[in-house]
Amino acid sequence: MKIARRILITVAVTLTVVFIGIYWIAPAALSLYSSKKALAITRVVPTNLRDQSVSQVKRAKLSHLGYEFDVPWNDLDGSKTELFPKDKPQKSRVVLSFRSGLKLIVTSVRPHEMADEFMRGDIKMSAQAFAAVFGQQAADSDYAFMKSVFEFSPDKMHPWALSTVVASREQVLLLTKTIVPSKPAETGIFNVHNASYQGFQQGNPEIRQDALLLNLYSADGGVEMIFLQKNYANSHGVTQPEINRIVESLHKAVPAEVASSEKSE
Repeated sequence: MKIARRILITVAVTLTVVFIGIYWIAPAALSLYSSKKALAITRVVPTNLRDQSVSQVKRAKLSHLGYEFDVPWNDLDGSKTELFPKDKPQKSRVVLSFRSGLKLIVTSVRPHEMADEFMRGDIKMSAQAFAAVFGQQAADSDYAFMKSVFEFSPDKMHPWALSTVVASREQVLLLTKTIVPSKPAETGIFNVHNASYQGFQQGNPEIRQDALLLNLYSADGGVEMIFLQKNYANSHGVTQPEINRIVESLHKAVPAEVASSEKSE
């Protein structure tokens, strides 16, 4: 499920409760309670990758959804490739299956999707309120939005702040930080980038887990990649150099390459 949709499912229901609590309970008491009772995931903040090496194995060059990237595996089962939504000509997601049992779900993300969901979706947060919580740049940049959320932690809260403005901002940030990270983020959130994109990797490949999540953003849109490795035959799982290879190679495909997939030498 895309991050934006997963956030809205919970945020739309709980934001009202948060704001009511802030105005009817002493802000300092609520902030202090929240910072102490916050989930462990809210204390995980982005760090730089320890292993920045790049796999030199170039097995396949793939082109889907307007993006092109290399994958260091040569066992793609093209007969199982699925594009979504199935009932619309314009596709925004592709599921790639490898004979090893590994699956890679790639989703294209439109520009400033998060801001649009908050301000024009079910929540209908005003532009002023959105900027006050997440920062002015977050309205035009999903990367700036995710950065403001991921870098926030209960340790940055002001438990004795009497201002409802400060309390409101920190409570909404804490709530969003509780919801945004995926399960893999419990083992780490990491800064990733290439020449044109910057974003975050959720999950440490050194700790074998069922999934890893990668989000890369640019001014004209971005990509979400989910590595599903529950049934992956390789006992080591996807490695950091392999992920780095994909990140380094990601770029916009030229029109003739869109929606194609081809093996390269």
